[in-house]
Amino acid sequence: MKHKLKISIEKQTLELFEQTADELSISLVRHPISSSKFGLGTEPGSNKTPLGNFFIEEKIGDGEPERMIFKSRKATGEIASLGSEEDQILTRILWLDGLDSENTNTHDRYIYIHGTNQENLIGTPASHGCIRLRNADMIALFDAVEVGDQVEIAL
Repeated sequence: MKHKLKISIEKQTLELFEQTADELSISLVRHPISSSKFGLGTEPGSNKTPLGNFFIEEKIGDGEPERMIFKSRKATGEIASLGSEEDQILTRILWLDGLDSENTNTHDRYIYIHGTNQENLIGTPASHGCIRLRNADMIALFDAVEVGDQVEIAL
């Protein structure tokens, strides 16, 4: 079953749609997110969230405990406490790659959808370019989507 994720920067939401055989889309769930506190863009090193069309290139962290800390996409064995100032990548990672000419560097920029230790900031732009979700929402999303599923990030 194919899914599509639609991320709204303005609303700070991620919505999961099921693609039916007759090309209809059925909304399954909506989660609050955090996009970049540095704004929108595709420049390398900018820490900005890119806009456009993407796909899930890789799923990382299946079976790891909630709030597992990842460094360089590897589980560290440490469980994070919530609320620290450090921008940590937790729980699961959906590594994105771009489909549009202006965002083909997304994979090389390490733009993910991932869990966060700063759940208190969900709903506001707070990340370093990635899309952050609450950790429980991240697990549910990770389990629902597949490599190759499409992602749209729009205003």
